[in-house]
Amino acid sequence: MMNTKFFKTALFGAALVAGALVGCKKSSGDPDNQVSGPDVWEREFITLTAAFPDAAGEAGNGGTMAYAITPAQAADPNFEVNVFTAGYGLRSQRTARVQGSLNGNFLYNIQYTGTDGGIFNKYKVEGQKNFVDTREEVNTEPVLGTSPRWVVAAEGIGVGVFASSKITTVPNDKGEQVTGAGATFADVTSTAKIAVLDLNDPQITRQTEFTIPFTADQTKNGYQIGRIDVPVLNAAKNKIYIGCNLTRTDKTKLSGVNSNGTQTWSTTANELGTATLVVDYPSLTNPKLIYSANSKANNHSYRTMSQYVANDGNVYQATATAGSQFLRILATTNDYDNTYNFDLKTALGTSNNVAIRAWRYIKDGIGMVLYTETGVDGGYLALINLNAKTADRLIIENQTDAGFSGLSAAQNGGKALVGTFGQFQNIGIIGDNFYVPMTPNGLDGNLYIVNYKTKTVTKGAKLKNQSGSFYLGAY
Repeated sequence: MMNTKFFKTALFGAALVAGALVGCKKSSGDPDNQVSGPDVWEREFITLTAAFPDAAGEAGNGGTMAYAITPAQAADPNFEVNVFTAGYGLRSQRTARVQGSLNGNFLYNIQYTGTDGGIFNKYKVEGQKNFVDTREEVNTEPVLGTSPRWVVAAEGIGVGVFASSKITTVPNDKGEQVTGAGATFADVTSTAKIAVLDLNDPQITRQTEFTIPFTADQTKNGYQIGRIDVPVLNAAKNKIYIGCNLTRTDKTKLSGVNSNGTQTWSTTANELGTATLVVDYPSLTNPKLIYSANSKANNHSYRTMSQYVANDGNVYQATATAGSQFLRILATTNDYDNTYNFDLKTALGTSNNVAIRAWRYIKDGIGMVLYTETGVDGGYLALINLNAKTADRLIIENQTDAGFSGLSAAQNGGKALVGTFGQFQNIGIIGDNFYVPMTPNGLDGNLYIVNYKTKTVTKGAKLKNQSGSFYLGAY
């Protein structure tokens, strides 16, 4: 079942655009006087974002600050940034999931949870703590809920997604569903919702809802998708690829109940492979699941984009944020290339399991990866060559600090230490350079600049930190 709607305005039911264009100059005159629209300017700034604790003390969970510096300031190791005292607070009850335009002149965010969860905001970047809220608010909550997953899927195009699954049980003797312990699994249905946003003239242009197309045999064997994320538009701009959290209920076991009285189910091994949901663009029709024969790790990521269109037109996808593999979806077939399998663990030559926490493609088959190793404190950077399947580990001053990788409560005296890399959102790019803010949880650090051609690492601006906080993005 599929229900797709096209919007020439952003209205359905209640208004989806609240206060659109208030305080915005959208004339066709001098673009320097425009507050909104497409990003038509040369880059002036690189924006740094950082997260701080919530009222309960949960690290990085209280909200997000932003501060914009010039590329010259970014490269100056004597320049100091304290986003927490000098920055601008982005609208979000919890950590904002920030996206940026290609030249860095706009930031975008959909607020996560709370009263305003699902509200899209757009900001013009004007340096330091000066961010102009364009007030082009779009309410995505009716489609995506209050905790949406979304990214810039292509320049000027945002795509938000949401998925849920519902298990049905063998009925009791009254013909009713069994909601507590002791139920027998019968089947499961997974549902996806997608919304496309015009980021230049903020509004939802199309939305859809449909049952994710597993076969009947697959669902009766427990396969389901309860979360989707990181949608990317392909080079031809006719397909959207969406990462999936594919799980499988163990149908041989009866349900249990947790401490909150919620019905629970055991899981068993996924035998289908890493899954990607594919839909046509712009119609959002013809949903299809494709599976990798080389991996069974999930690819739905966590707060960071994990698939990119490369110069060769193919999409390269990380099994992030726990796997170590890069997979390829071919432009010619819109399906996995099962002849391609790039394992970062193998390329690094380590015996430890490796987790890709974030990565960014730049050009010429080259990318930057932030990763952790099981049983090893710290967070590490590597330049990767997707064509040659090689990785060059880079040396960063404080990379062995456990504040990057995090510690369990047992490892840290009874209180877990949230790792910066587990929350990391975005690696910045200007020209041939990657920009990576590196701050362990609660400790000062620096912005590092890596030239992808020369592989040189430059220690840039000082980043002042505070307790339970960390920098998590450059745009």
